[in-house]
Amino acid sequence: MAQITGSLDVLSTRTGFNNAVRHIKKTLSIIDTLSTNMNLADILEEEGEALTNEQRPVLLRMLLVDKLGYKTASVNLNDVIEDITVLADEFERWKAVDLIVTYYHPDMGVLIANPKRKESLASLGALKKHELLVVFAGKMGKPADELCEKAANIALALFQGSKVKVSEDLYKGEFSVKLKKTTKKSETKQPAEKLAKTKKTAKTKKTEAPIKAAPAATQTPVQKTGMRMTPMYSVVVQNELFHNGNVEAWKRIIESYKAKYPDLEVYIYYEGERIININSLFKWGKVKHGSTIQFAVAGKDIKDVAKLQRYLMQGASPQFEAFLKGPVSTVLKLF
Repeated sequence: MAQITGSLDVLSTRTGFNNAVRHIKKTLSIIDTLSTNMNLADILEEEGEALTNEQRPVLLRMLLVDKLGYKTASVNLNDVIEDITVLADEFERWKAVDLIVTYYHPDMGVLIANPKRKESLASLGALKKHELLVVFAGKMGKPADELCEKAANIALALFQGSKVKVSEDLYKGEFSVKLKKTTKKSETKQPAEKLAKTKKTAKTKKTEAPIKAAPAATQTPVQKTGMRMTPMYSVVVQNELFHNGNVEAWKRIIESYKAKYPDLEVYIYYEGERIININSLFKWGKVKHGSTIQFAVAGKDIKDVAKLQRYLMQGASPQFEAFLKGPVSTVLKLF
């Protein structure tokens, strides 16, 4: 009895009860969408911020494992390939199974992707050794079988760069990648007056060479859990020693960046380890001339990373004093 009561504690308050009801309603809505044979990772991506980061792994377990009986394989990565997006072409050919991947990012939490879509895989960022990766493989409304289990294990091996033989049975089936719906702004109707003016202009310029539109800039895919993380950017220490002055310069640069973009987070790494306290970088003189410090930015709408890198490079050089002018409490306007 005590165990049952403990499991229902969340319902003992109005807030907890309402949160539970909203979660149940959202789950039922997702189940209806799943019945259309849509990949769960794609559904969660479309839900965007309507789902919290805590809800996503819960939904994966409940819907994929408990309800649909998907097979799972997991590993703390022994090795990783440099660009995981190259695997999307191979996974897209696996029409015998439906696949979902979850990666437990050390800083951003659980990230979920459809490995058959290159842009979805890219949203996981660069995988790191020793972090947890889980692959779900199943057949949606149909019972999972040994082929699903084999697919999950082969997928894990491919993520770690292992050479494995892919069963030909994985290439035959019905689980193809569904094209995502997009709204084309160019298809909206123009007012008759504007359309007539456009046609008239076109007639008077027949002799001119056609102007080709510049290709759109490639956007970094976004995990619609609310955050994405940039690749790692390197800063080479140009000062003889990364000392207290360089540290203070970095603090003020990052403080200025966060003042302009309060929803973004700057992560600092040295020798593969995340640095929580920048002061630790100059202790014992371990960061010297030629050492490389890395950083990444995480958030929703990431901007000015190149400028941030440029300032951090200057802050790690003999010109660091430019960032120490003015009272300590002053926030520099660098961005």
